[in-house]
Amino acid sequence: MEVRTDQPAEPEGKVVKTDEEWKKLLTPEQYAILRKSHTEAAHGQVYKQFKEQGVGSYHCAGCNALLFTSKQKFDSGCGWPSFYDPAKAENVILKKDITLGMARIEVVCAKCGGHLGHVFEGEGFNTPTDQRYCINGGGLVFVPAKGDAPAKDEPVKK
Repeated sequence: MEVRTDQPAEPEGKVVKTDEEWKKLLTPEQYAILRKSHTEAAHGQVYKQFKEQGVGSYHCAGCNALLFTSKQKFDSGCGWPSFYDPAKAENVILKKDITLGMARIEVVCAKCGGHLGHVFEGEGFNTPTDQRYCINGGGLVFVPAKGDAPAKDEPVKK
């Protein structure tokens, strides 16, 4: 997961680029996740980073749209970054996904159309919503909050 110290400027409208422009802008991992809907390996380095990150915000690596903050994050133990709600709902689109022979709800960046992951409901986590946004950390940029001490997330229990 990319980490930046400066707050990125959010896009004003839709971000449209050619496939070649995306390839130049994104790392190979970001391109595979955001543009080709790939999934990073569970319990990888990005997940370890996520678990150690304190207070801050999570933005789309493709366009800088604000997606989540540490206020909505929790450790579900699934091996990918988890959030119970978006920080800015208008920057997230939920779409029916019937790939891999099952029905799921895909999470997509509303600004650039980048694939972020999937959202699941009814899993019984002790969170304010009954949702788990299971997000590919490789498609995110983390920006630590300025002046805030790192916060340890309390583990969420079923």
